Amino acid sequence: MTEESLKAIRARIDGIDDEILRLVNERAEAAAEVAAAKQAAGEQGDFYRPAREAEVLRRVRDANQGPLSDADITRLFREIMSACLALQKPLQVAFLGPQGTFTQEATLKHFGHAIETIPLDGIEAVFREVESGAAEYGVVPVENSTEGMVTHTLDRLLSSSLQIVGEVELPIVHHLAMLETDLGRIKRVFSHQQGLAQCRLWLDTHLPGAERVAVSSTAEAARLAAEDAGTAAIASDAAAERYGLQLRASAIQDGVANSTRFLVLGKESPEPTGEDKTSLVIARENRPGGLAGLLAPLARYGLNMTRLESRPSPEGMWEYVFFIDLVGHAEEPALKRALGEMQQLASLLKILGSYPRSVA
Repeated sequence: MTEESLKAIRARIDGIDDEILRLVNERAEAAAEVAAAKQAAGEQGDFYRPAREAEVLRRVRDANQGPLSDADITRLFREIMSACLALQKPLQVAFLGPQGTFTQEATLKHFGHAIETIPLDGIEAVFREVESGAAEYGVVPVENSTEGMVTHTLDRLLSSSLQIVGEVELPIVHHLAMLETDLGRIKRVFSHQQGLAQCRLWLDTHLPGAERVAVSSTAEAARLAAEDAGTAAIASDAAAERYGLQLRASAIQDGVANSTRFLVLGKESPEPTGEDKTSLVIARENRPGGLAGLLAPLARYGLNMTRLESRPSPEGMWEYVFFIDLVGHAEEPALKRALGEMQQLASLLKILGSYPRSVA
């Protein structure tokens, strides 16, 4: 390719960039008009609409013909929407901190970077922050593909008035991060208990004599490892970079397909989008066939259950509640009828939220 040909292509790229810039700002102006119309109609405060964002992301993803991947396209449009929304007022979103956790990564994946993030030191604190109105939304982990459910999140959902308004699925890649260059000098390895569990085989093979110390988060593990050359952290690359650690071994998690599901918490469930999920908790008196009877309406109406998890009930010993995920929105006719029938049979039925299914 000649120099003149390269110049022509670069000039075309410059022209495309100018058009992208014009269109992005035109979109921002249109978004501001929507916000002004809502304010004129009496709406105040939070103009974030999870159902609308999911609809936009699915539409552009389905229309994408490449060469950019669907994930790249959704990420680009997520950031555009985030920046446009922030022109009114950046969302305040609490998450399980500190800075550099996988929960923060999930938060930014879902909301984009034009938000005000509030790192907190526990799942309980995230719930309280949103319940009090100090944050508009919260993000907490709920399930890992290899280690199972985050029981603290499930227990808190049972007692909270908050609704699940969204979900985020995040591939989890663990690295060994440290100051020391010699693996043989490592005496302790810090990580969240889930991180230690997900890297058990690697640790057994490469650091069998090192003490494994569970801490509040992988980011906290990186912070501690930065203070002592004889220690290492199992953490994300973002946490390692934040605390000045070097990656000495990459992708050390035991399973190739290791991902965590996070829940987005808010005050109200979004309206139906056509691609939704409903989460609920249900219980019935302990008797033979009790659970099967509760679930019978789901089969009768042809509804798909994607998760069933039991937890000890706070009401009494050897009593259990069941957390269930269903495909569909609680306002859709078939699911609404099924839930009504289940309500008649249950000693407890609480809808935790109907929300758009995760958009990659």
